Amino acid sequence: MSSIIEVIKKRSSVRTYSNRKVAKDVQEKIQEHLQSDCQSPFGSQVRFQLIQTTENERQELKELGTYGTIKGTHLFITGAVKRGPKAMEDFGYCLEKIILTATGLGLGTCWLGGSLNRSTFARKMKATEEELIPAVTPLGYPAEKRRLIENTVIVLAGSRKRKQFGELFFEQDLNRPLEMKETEKYFLPLEMVRVAPSASNKQPWRIMKETGTDIYHFYLKENPLYNRILGEIKLQNLDIGIAMCHFELTAKELGLGGKWEISEPDLEKGNLIYITSWNGKN
Repeated sequence: MSSIIEVIKKRSSVRTYSNRKVAKDVQEKIQEHLQSDCQSPFGSQVRFQLIQTTENERQELKELGTYGTIKGTHLFITGAVKRGPKAMEDFGYCLEKIILTATGLGLGTCWLGGSLNRSTFARKMKATEEELIPAVTPLGYPAEKRRLIENTVIVLAGSRKRKQFGELFFEQDLNRPLEMKETEKYFLPLEMVRVAPSASNKQPWRIMKETGTDIYHFYLKENPLYNRILGEIKLQNLDIGIAMCHFELTAKELGLGGKWEISEPDLEKGNLIYITSWNGKN
């Protein structure tokens, strides 16, 4: 597979797929990855499955809002996570790892989140009452040209716009935007967080660096009305998991030692919600 940094840069949301079938050996590589245990940061039980949908099932999915914008593929990756603390973050982390694997194999994907527990995906996964299905992704080869509706979705979501470095990352408190020169070896992990996908491109992650250390604290800047409209399915918490995935994989590729730990610091955080910390000490 290519450099994870290059894969992250390459990944984009694909809603229109070509008629080219995903080769059997490529599907087998995806299956192998799905069947391997995902070491989720917070220990939630997460499982994934590659499913093929019928024409009738695809018609049913069109009733689920943005699912109707997907065209040209019958393959989906769906997953379930057992209810529990930080289940959304764990699910987001694990599914993004799978999505990056698919991207490295030349396949297109698209995060589709929502209330799926009564859908085709739940039935095919035989989801239990203890499990939630926070999101799925279609899988296939991207079409050469985007459809008008896809371009419209991209514009409405602001998917090509990202906040600036200093709007997302801080040193010690929210009044001190993190200077790129102060991040030293962690500039690329942070930059790969900055370009990560998020629901409606809200980029709800905020990261504070402890001065003089390689400790980075991850926070959620929550929009409560947006994040809680689906009840237990909290899309912005999924986004934090995606950000953690990008940060960790990039750090590892650069040979940076570190681990996730729960160690909320006594920093001025305003209305931010503390999630976890990356301790870069070797």
